Amino acid sequence: MYSKDGEHYFIVDAHIALWDARPENQLNIHGKQFIDCFYDYHRNLSPESEQWTYEEYLYQGGERLMKDLFTDGYVDHAIFQPAHLGAFYRNGFGQTEEAFALARRHPDKLTYNHCWDPRHEQAGLDQLRRDAERFGLKGVKLYTAEWQGDSRGYKLDDPWSYRYLEACQELGIRNIHIHKGPTIRPLDRDAFDVADIDKVATDFTGLNFVVEHCGLPRLEDFCWIATQEPNVHAGLAVAMPFIHTRPRYFAQIIGELLYWLDENRIQFSSDYALWTPRWLVEAFVDFQIPDDMTEYAPLTVAQKKKILGLNAAAMYDLPVPEQLRLPREEPQAVAVA
Repeated sequence: MYSKDGEHYFIVDAHIALWDARPENQLNIHGKQFIDCFYDYHRNLSPESEQWTYEEYLYQGGERLMKDLFTDGYVDHAIFQPAHLGAFYRNGFGQTEEAFALARRHPDKLTYNHCWDPRHEQAGLDQLRRDAERFGLKGVKLYTAEWQGDSRGYKLDDPWSYRYLEACQELGIRNIHIHKGPTIRPLDRDAFDVADIDKVATDFTGLNFVVEHCGLPRLEDFCWIATQEPNVHAGLAVAMPFIHTRPRYFAQIIGELLYWLDENRIQFSSDYALWTPRWLVEAFVDFQIPDDMTEYAPLTVAQKKKILGLNAAAMYDLPVPEQLRLPREEPQAVAVA
């Protein structure tokens, strides 16, 4: 919980990872390129006081994660959103067993989402069913630009993707998180395009599609889709640190999202360990749209509370203490003639 000026905020970090990019886990040069790109994002967008050394950035481990998020970072609950990247890392980038074990030890604090790749076809679909039972999945994280054999990406509206989404609907995996944001070297930019969100959101109305990184740098494309599809949500991973380096750009991002989606479909995340949540939470609570950006309304405390945690808590059925909930709106009385 974070408190400021008499207000108390329930914090859900909706997009975190526990990764291993150490040299011994790098399968090829692309493994080094990927983590180097991550580190450049971290170094260029973080306050100097929050920057890590390159060596500690390669691997954090569960003990540090718990400290950074829950002891120092104000987080009440966090959700693992792993990327496998088996073409770049020997044992995968996101550490499934370590992350899941940590979530089992701290079920009140951590939720583990898993991943799937439709290019594994029937074998992968069978694995998804086993994973759903083992992990108790409520959500998955998809990386449409991930390399697999000769393929350098897939689309959510591919035939096999539809079979996996149908299985998710059947298995109660309602929350589909998809990386649709900045390119990470060496992945291909166009494989992160947001266009395929439009079709699947229409065809799978029982699923929530959380577009991580809110489509950046395709924010306008994303917003035009999301305003028509009520089951499309915006994840603020990667967008959040611009609050430090480019505050007017961040104001534009959050202003556009609030205009097109409203405050009920936007989720905070630190994208740990790209960044740590403490300074992002503090900065967002203090943040306000500049006065001269008059096309956007000022941010309210209630909007900030929803974005920082209440929206993700509702999506994942997380218990929120009574004192941290928003007051219920009383229904308006209807006049009888």
